[in-house]
Amino acid sequence: MQAIRKFFTEFDAKKTIRITNVRILSQIFFFSLFIISIWLTWTTRLGGYPVSRILEFNPLVMIATILSTHHVYRYLGWGLLIIGVTLLFGRVFCNWICPYGSLHQFVGWLFNVGSGKQRIDSNRYHNLYFFKYAILIVFLILASMGALQIGLLDPICLMYRTFATVVTPAADMGITIAGNGLTSAGLPLDLTGLKFKPGVDDRIFVGSFWVGLMIMTLVGANIVIPRFFCRVLCPLGALLGVISRFSLFRINRDVHKCTDCNLCLTRCEGAADPMGQVRLSECFSCMNCIDDCPEDALSFSMVRLDTKQVVAAPDMSRRKLLFASVTGVLAYPMIKNHGTNTDLTFSRDLIRPPGSVEEDDFLAKCIKCDQCINACPTNVLQPASFKEGGIEAVWTPVLNFNIAHCQLKCTMCSEVCPTGAIKKITVEEKLGKGAFEKDGPIRLGTAFFDRGRCLPHAMDIPCVVCEEVCPTSPKAIQTKDEEAKDVYGNVVVLNKPFMVPDLCIGCGICEAECPIKDERAVYVTAVGESRSIERRMLLQERTVKDA
Repeated sequence: MQAIRKFFTEFDAKKTIRITNVRILSQIFFFSLFIISIWLTWTTRLGGYPVSRILEFNPLVMIATILSTHHVYRYLGWGLLIIGVTLLFGRVFCNWICPYGSLHQFVGWLFNVGSGKQRIDSNRYHNLYFFKYAILIVFLILASMGALQIGLLDPICLMYRTFATVVTPAADMGITIAGNGLTSAGLPLDLTGLKFKPGVDDRIFVGSFWVGLMIMTLVGANIVIPRFFCRVLCPLGALLGVISRFSLFRINRDVHKCTDCNLCLTRCEGAADPMGQVRLSECFSCMNCIDDCPEDALSFSMVRLDTKQVVAAPDMSRRKLLFASVTGVLAYPMIKNHGTNTDLTFSRDLIRPPGSVEEDDFLAKCIKCDQCINACPTNVLQPASFKEGGIEAVWTPVLNFNIAHCQLKCTMCSEVCPTGAIKKITVEEKLGKGAFEKDGPIRLGTAFFDRGRCLPHAMDIPCVVCEEVCPTSPKAIQTKDEEAKDVYGNVVVLNKPFMVPDLCIGCGICEAECPIKDERAVYVTAVGESRSIERRMLLQERTVKDA
């Protein structure tokens, strides 16, 4: 123990530079790891790789889902490792591991063009920074009541969602435009191999504008306040800040060496006031202050008995704590009352991915990370808007069959869900084969016909597209043959389609392929989904033979 204490208390300038360089290498490593996991998920090259591991290391996800579901799902226990590291070294996660934190630090460094005095003033602690603790309290109270909303501002969820719905589609689109430009210029260069998903049309996502606007606003705020999100809004940082007050190692100041020059504030990432009483809950352990101190008055060392040098607890008075708690309690009925997940306000468009748990449990587990949307190979999974599920369900995954359909033998979304909102299923379970034959296939909903728009029914024009593409056996869409004369006197055979609801699995291929493109003549709603017996459609179950 004495050797460890000596190592952490006897830094000279060269040793400090080595530590800060190690931090930069750590940031590059974890950011690269994040990008690789996004690429593997987007291209559906999962291959057993733990592409959601960064989410599963998130202690806020672990604690919030424990509060909302009362159990730890699969690998979420890895969050204990980050808590353990925080108890040792403070909020090192924020500035050594978190890819979102690395992004903010890079942008802050890029626009840090002010004078030395301006940089010092911008890195002083402000009362506004307590706000993230209020956000944390609100989110944890909501989670304890069954409304999991941490994904709105959790940095890792926010990062995954942004890359899934904004960054990677934009990258694919840019490659496509560049490739077309080169082709038009007569250059025989094929750039499709650079695309995230070669050979597939550019994917689109509903509401990606708002996701992109949110990230641009939060990152752009660094121009006004360095590390704005991390200092003011981040609920994960607030959680780690509460834990870091008990950390074994911290920044310590030798008051006999300190000349009060304030140069340690020049690059302080957390606005932790290292020139005075160090705020443990705000310190990112970035080591910049140690590097910038000309008197070697600062060190990263074990906790000393002199507690006058530090402010251990977050800046959260009893009144602020009470106000945040009341806000969390009142937010719950406001979110629920605006939702559309109850039996009385059931949304027909709230069609969840295969393997999804019942809706109340789904909303208690889904963290809006959109990993499932990122993995979906057909682009049918979309982030929900207010229209499908209200405020509570915004940015959770829904199927939009106007865009594509759910592939029959695909279970990618269940492979990457970190919280169990979409439970891990096999193809046999999805199709109701083998050991799952008794349970039958997983039904996402039921298809219906709008006969006023169906070509054979409404216009006496032959069309059998929906029947041809129906993947079930026997087919859920069948036809009745009728002969008729068209307006030109020609005799035509009309294969008028009808639905056998017992056989329909709600895959949506009939809706996606319907030639009526504005409002489809066949459409799928969530009624009849197998995850909820309350939303069943048939009054009596029938066997295939009866049908």
